[in-house]
Amino acid sequence: MYGVQLDHLAAVLAVTPRRAAAAVTRWRTAAIASAAVLSAGPRWVWLTGAGMTACGLPYAAAAPGLSRLAHLRAVTAVRLALAATPEFVAAAAYWRSERELRAKMGGRIGLREHVPDGELHWPDSAPFRWAGECWAIEAELTPKTSARTVSIMREVLTRTGDYGCLAADIRVAGRTPRHARAIYVCSPAAQGVVTRAREALGGLGERVEIRLLPPDAELGERLP
Repeated sequence: MYGVQLDHLAAVLAVTPRRAAAAVTRWRTAAIASAAVLSAGPRWVWLTGAGMTACGLPYAAAAPGLSRLAHLRAVTAVRLALAATPEFVAAAAYWRSERELRAKMGGRIGLREHVPDGELHWPDSAPFRWAGECWAIEAELTPKTSARTVSIMREVLTRTGDYGCLAADIRVAGRTPRHARAIYVCSPAAQGVVTRAREALGGLGERVEIRLLPPDAELGERLP
């Protein structure tokens, strides 16, 4: 993730907010993480360049963009909610972040592709009927236009190639779609547009599932 707020970090570490704050203090002292109040609610935490190196990550280090903080929190809340489900744990499912997907695409110029907020991968060995599937995850806080939402849904559902593949492989007729489902996790404000867009897709829309965002998805959640 590009950055997380302290309460979500505490959830990841399975510790109290106080212990999470103490961990951040140690990381800052070691110069592997930065932290600051960037929005309402708890401090934001993100890796420095040294932290990326220590974690073996290839990404450029930067503070999360201010204009994206609300969205980043929502995506983190969705990721944590999915990871806490019994099915996720039992299957050893895993998440690929938007950051990872964009890194795979590199700096290609002139190729416009929509990148989902994350992918949820279910291993072939998962004890569920959806074993082996890859789901595109979209967190929707504010409604886009209906036409734009339909276009994104269609692009996600008809894609066949991985992100970073050759342009010729992005969409190949007759090949199995990359995303078996698109899971839209919405605020009440965005739910109506997403629902109408799904209906406009006809049969393709049967692979779109709509859920409400978790209660802790909004900025402004305070530490106890």
